[in-house]
Amino acid sequence: MKVGIVCPYTWNVPGGVQQHIRDLAEALIGFGHHVSVMTPADDDAPLPPYVVSAGRAVPVPYNGSVARLAFGFLSAGRVRRWINEGEFDVLHVHEPAAPSLGLLACWAADGPIVGTFHASYEKSRVVSVTAPILQSALEKITGRIAVSEAARKTLVAHLGGDAVLIPNGVATERYAMAEPLPGWPGRLEGDHRRSPLPAPPGGVGGRPPSGNADGDQSRSGGGTLGFLGRMDEPRKGLQVLLKAFEILGRQRPGLRLLVAGPGDADDAIAKVSHELRDRVVLLGMVSEEDKIRAYHSVDVFVAPNLGGESFGIVLAEAMSAGAPILASDIEAFDRVLLGGRAGALFPVGEPEALAAAAGELLDDPARRKHLSAEARAAVRAYDWSSVARDVLRVYETVALGSGGVVESGALA
Repeated sequence: MKVGIVCPYTWNVPGGVQQHIRDLAEALIGFGHHVSVMTPADDDAPLPPYVVSAGRAVPVPYNGSVARLAFGFLSAGRVRRWINEGEFDVLHVHEPAAPSLGLLACWAADGPIVGTFHASYEKSRVVSVTAPILQSALEKITGRIAVSEAARKTLVAHLGGDAVLIPNGVATERYAMAEPLPGWPGRLEGDHRRSPLPAPPGGVGGRPPSGNADGDQSRSGGGTLGFLGRMDEPRKGLQVLLKAFEILGRQRPGLRLLVAGPGDADDAIAKVSHELRDRVVLLGMVSEEDKIRAYHSVDVFVAPNLGGESFGIVLAEAMSAGAPILASDIEAFDRVLLGGRAGALFPVGEPEALAAAAGELLDDPARRKHLSAEARAAVRAYDWSSVARDVLRVYETVALGSGGVVESGALA
C-alpha cells in the first residue's frame, strides 16, 4: 500500500505528534508498505529519506502552546505537487483542524483520506468561528482516528462526527534497556545498571550524586527526580515541579533533579533558590539515545502537566523504560496509568502534594518496583507492533470503500 502522511508541525522541533508520525511511518515501512511524509521543515534540516519538506514553519499560538506550522501559497503548492506525484492509496492527515499542512491537504485532495485527532482542548470562540470554515475540509475525511478518549470527546464536541479510538504508539523495546547517563548512578534500589561517578552530564547546575556508587542513597536523603518536556511551556508544568523541589530538596540533602527538553535554561534555573541550584541539571534538547538513558537515570519520573494533554507519550516512554512514574491526575494521564495502578498520581497544579508523593515514593523502593512492573505490563497495549496494524485496518477499510487513489482536486 502507498501511504502519504501529513505532519502539521515542524520536523525540527521534537514533539509528540512528530514522534507518533515518525514511529508509525517506520512501522509501516517495516511491514513492507511505501510511505512518504510531508512536513514543515527548515531547508537545511536533516530529514529521513521518507520525509519531504513543505518549507519552513512559523510559530503560531495553538492549543495553549506555540506550535511551528506551515500555511500559505508556497506550502499549498508543495502539498499539491506531493499529492500528484505520490499516487497514494491513502492520505493520512494528522491534526487536520490545525492551521497547517493537514488542512491544506484536505482541501487539495480527493480520494481516501484518514484523519487522526491528537488534541484535547476546551471549546473557544475561535473554534466556534472557524468550525464552518474547517467543515469543507473535514467532510472529505472518510476515516477518523482519535488517539485518546479526551481527543475523541474534543472532536465530537467541537467539530461533530465520531472516531475510532487507536492510542498513540511507543516502540517499547527501544526504551526497555539502557545505561544511565554518565555521572548518574541509576535507580536507588534493585537496579544493576549503574555507572561510576565522573563529572555529571553537561547543562546548567549539577554536582556528583550523593551516596555511593552502589546507589545506596535512600538513607542519606538522596535520589533523583526527572522531567522531560519544554521548559518554557507552562502547561507542561515544570514550574510546579520546581516549587515541589524547593520543598523536598530542603528535606533531602542528596536529592537531585534532572531536566531534559528545549527552552530557556537560564530562565528555568532562576526559579530555583541559590542553595539548591547545584542540585538541578538542565540538559536542554537531547538526542533520542540520551533521552532513553535519562529515563534510566531517575528514581521517579515526574509528569506535572497542567492540562491540554490527550494521551501523554512521555508517560508511555517512561513506562517502557520501567521508570516509576508520578503524574498529575489529569484525565489523560489517569487513563494511561490505569487510575494509579501503573504510576502514582497527585492533584494537578499542587506542588506541596507533588513533594509529599515524591518523598513517599523515594522512601519506598518496594512500591517503586511494583509500579515499574505494572507500567511495563500496561504499556504493551501501546506497542507499535499492535497500534500500526490497527491503523492499517482503517486504511484498508477506507481504501476499499473509496475505490480509488488520492488525487489533487481544486484547492478551496
